Amino acid sequence: MTTLRPPSSLAATPGVGQVTLTWPTVPDAVGYVVHHGPSPDDLSPLDHGGGDLLVVPALPYADSRREAGGWYAVASVRSIEDGHGEPGVPVRAEPLPHDPDRPFPVVAVRVGAADRRGPLPRPWRTCIGSEHLSHLLCEDETGGRPIGAESVAALARVHDDIGVRRVRAHGTLGDDLGVYTEDADGLPQHDFSRLDDVLDTVLSTGMRPVLELGFTPRALGAEPWHEITAAGLANPPADLDRWAGLVEAFTAHLRERFGDEELARGWALEVWNEPNLGCFWLGDQADYLRLFDATVAAVRRAHPDLPLAGPATAAVGWLDALLQHCKESGSPLDILTPHAYGIPPLDVRPVLDRFGRGDVAVWWTEWGPTPTHFHPVNDHPWVAPFTARGMLAAARAGAEVACWVSSDHFEELGRPPRLVHGGFGLLSVGNLAKPRFWSLFALEQLGDDELASEVTGDGAESLVQAWASADGDRTAVAVWNGSLQQHDWNVPREDLRRTVTLEVAGLRPGVYGVRHRRVDEEHSHLGRHAADVGVTEWPDEQQWQALRERDTFADLPCAPVEVGDNGTATLLLDLPTNALSLVELEPQP
Repeated sequence: MTTLRPPSSLAATPGVGQVTLTWPTVPDAVGYVVHHGPSPDDLSPLDHGGGDLLVVPALPYADSRREAGGWYAVASVRSIEDGHGEPGVPVRAEPLPHDPDRPFPVVAVRVGAADRRGPLPRPWRTCIGSEHLSHLLCEDETGGRPIGAESVAALARVHDDIGVRRVRAHGTLGDDLGVYTEDADGLPQHDFSRLDDVLDTVLSTGMRPVLELGFTPRALGAEPWHEITAAGLANPPADLDRWAGLVEAFTAHLRERFGDEELARGWALEVWNEPNLGCFWLGDQADYLRLFDATVAAVRRAHPDLPLAGPATAAVGWLDALLQHCKESGSPLDILTPHAYGIPPLDVRPVLDRFGRGDVAVWWTEWGPTPTHFHPVNDHPWVAPFTARGMLAAARAGAEVACWVSSDHFEELGRPPRLVHGGFGLLSVGNLAKPRFWSLFALEQLGDDELASEVTGDGAESLVQAWASADGDRTAVAVWNGSLQQHDWNVPREDLRRTVTLEVAGLRPGVYGVRHRRVDEEHSHLGRHAADVGVTEWPDEQQWQALRERDTFADLPCAPVEVGDNGTATLLLDLPTNALSLVELEPQP
């Protein structure tokens, strides 16, 4: 096991309702573990409640728990398998109390409208998750709504409204699409007709597929079978040569039916899903690496350059192992695909650099606020700043991120029991937008050019962040307030509310129209809207209509602003926690 030294210093800054921790990055570290305790000799990793990893990126970290305060230290993480090293020198800090008779703390966001830093990255556009591919053809209903048709419409909406270009789903080669059987003589039979129907449906939405190669068809699985779903088994293929034959035949079929020109428009192949979890893979790491070699070799025999991805592992696992294996075996790898929940995407470029593979792209092919289906935080505005924070972290790390998933029509652990049920989707059953959708929608409205910005004050970068942009004369700034702490996600926290002073400099003098849109506990919050119209289980037709009328990114009243000779516009925003605002300024004629 190789561990790293801790950061050379740690600063703990008291703020109202929170303590902000900052530290310098450590070379070769992919992340850090914050330790906390009542004394410098009694520290343990701080659990922020995300339900997955305790590792966080080197970003300002806000301890906003109700029990925040005490001693803190930070340890470095080289790889998830290695764990973390010893924490560094502890420091002590206590949050400041909130005085209801005093103004809320001020955070200043300063934007340079003339300081353009290049094209604005949009990591959410690369891919999104969806259910098993066969789900798109399903003719059943949930809550009186057609599963297949609404799943297709969900993909079309995330493509059209938030610019997503690809969809990744489980079960490409599974039994629910009937791709592999054996005849009476035990010879392999391949049938891609149902899968073709699915792929045609995907293309009709404007998307291209990231085809996750799995799971094991029952005819290829050694008994006793471990069924994931109707889409196949977690058992490794009993005959790796026949598995490779299936993959090669499938890849050749894609070239023949869709053509290389179409495949070059964004198609990719990923080897399995989360093989480091027993529910998806009964083999061990060595079994997966053998499957990986056989799979990518089969693809390359049929296609010279269709992008290949892996290891699609939960909790950022097996990255070093796969890269080391590819270095030794020569197996191709074009895209590194980790998964994580409850934390911003880590910067895994140091792992690639260790193996001299800076050419490999990084796509987080599953990412979200929680790995727990039916968790109410999925429907709460807490997810809006979390999502924006994660996308900004990914942009800074040069990575792409696929939110898991597009629609609440998702049934690995059972179909939705009611409209508001804590589903993974950005869109509900009925394709109504949830707060996470509005967060991405806001980011998609940002301009083509990224602008220089600076955030200062109580909770700057740990609670309040901003992403600034321009399109011609239009300036658009997304600003949000939230932390990683999920323990108190549904507890009102007035002590974390902030007054944001937004200053945009470098503007031409004149009058500017201002548009301010918001997602928070009162605005663009499907759960609140459903409660307001009396929905407890499934809406009746009148309630569906009322919810569709509220399915908008809410506008807040905002007067025009006059910019004088100093070229600066100043606006004040009241920004509660669990909120994201999009502010746009455009000169009036």
